[in-house]
Amino acid sequence: MDVVPHTGAEEFARLAHPLLAPDPVRHTTVLSVLHGVRGGTFAPAAMLTVHEGEATVGALLRTAHRPALVSGVPPRCAGVVADALTDRDPELDGAQGPAEEAEAFAAAWTARTGASVQVAMRMRLFALDELRPPVGVPGAARIVPPDDDAGIDLLAAWRAAFDAELDAGWPHPHTSRDQVARELAAGAGELVWELDGVPVAQAAARAVTAGMSRIGPVYTLPGHRGRGYGAAVTAAASRWALDRGARTLLIYTDLANPTTNRLYPRLGYRPRYDALELLFVLAGTET
Repeated sequence: MDVVPHTGAEEFARLAHPLLAPDPVRHTTVLSVLHGVRGGTFAPAAMLTVHEGEATVGALLRTAHRPALVSGVPPRCAGVVADALTDRDPELDGAQGPAEEAEAFAAAWTARTGASVQVAMRMRLFALDELRPPVGVPGAARIVPPDDDAGIDLLAAWRAAFDAELDAGWPHPHTSRDQVARELAAGAGELVWELDGVPVAQAAARAVTAGMSRIGPVYTLPGHRGRGYGAAVTAAASRWALDRGARTLLIYTDLANPTTNRLYPRLGYRPRYDALELLFVLAGTET
């Protein structure tokens, strides 16, 4: 088993894509982030592929200030990937992916570094079966265009509010204002739900790649919750992605949030697998 590090996104994509693209549900995050890396939205920090003969059997991608995406690292490859990263990526502080892959990589990493593992979030991935938009919700959806500076400012502020509610100590905030603008320029959809012209909720749809788009984050202003706006804007973002050719639509939920885990099935989404975001903490650095 050979591990090949990459400095160029195109070469990494050429080797990793045949492994990842046939299963866009399992590899949704790494595929959408790789699309962003190739388009300049995200800066890569580590890119590795694992090979047996001519076949690519593993792929890991990490972008700056984010955990390693390990859906493409089968448990049998976790050890050799951890070996390759121990000296190459000293800033690696976490892993994210389906529970089996994330736990296997974390075990390999901690065995080599002595770090401890903390669970930052337990998630569930839902895939759309048949879209069932809510009816009777007042207001309407509006797409935020890439040149709408006021709209981008609003989205950035709501991202910060979303992260603060998720966990005040969350180490990986979603996006800065510049990243919101870059994602829009790269083909993402950002929709707001407006009531009498006033934005009350928001949902994002990632740019369609490998026939897949992922919805999120979804945010409703605190004073407007419980009225169906979050469901309506999520359905609108889903329709936006379907109209742009997405064959697979996905949404992650926080398993600790019962509201979203009830909401998305009502819109036609069905659970597919559980995932983890894990943090690696070296002795003496605990907070």
